[in-house]
Amino acid sequence: MMQELEIERKNLLTKDEYNRLITGLSLTDVTPENQRNHYFETADFQLKQTGSALRIREKNGQYVLTLKEPQGDGLLETHAVLTQEEAHQLIAHNGVIKPTIATRIKALGVSVEALMFGGTLETNRIEVNQDDVLVVLDESHYLGHVDYELEVEGPSLKVTEARLAALLACFSITKKETPNKIARFYSALNNVS
Repeated sequence: MMQELEIERKNLLTKDEYNRLITGLSLTDVTPENQRNHYFETADFQLKQTGSALRIREKNGQYVLTLKEPQGDGLLETHAVLTQEEAHQLIAHNGVIKPTIATRIKALGVSVEALMFGGTLETNRIEVNQDDVLVVLDESHYLGHVDYELEVEGPSLKVTEARLAALLACFSITKKETPNKIARFYSALNNVS
């Protein structure tokens, strides 16, 4: 089991704002890295009610199960590496969640048995490190939707928020309410069903 505290802030972008950032940050020659997030939740959104989320991230042929839980200014991420077979079994609803993550889910008061695969969001991601801050540009595809997002991840909330504000100001981008990817995915899913 691996754990890390993630302190990040996000802002949804229009396609034009996304392209301005790509050009302005000199990232036009960078090839985005593809990743797929496979999301899990209960029918009555028990994880969401605790502010938590569960996903399998598929990237470069590797699979990592991650539970995100609120902690302080950020999110505590608990990771467990999966084999391709384990990931596919969980998606097919006949696998077993790794015990270290299952224990944390139960501690949240969430029924592990009630978790179901909800669907997949695919992201083309560009990352650049700038002065101990990770700047991320995402183009995400899910359920017929495409959205664009700027993420800034840093060592503290103060640094992260300051860098996000500076980027938004520098590129004349409006600050927008930005639910996380899993919330956007399930919102779109609910509008489809």
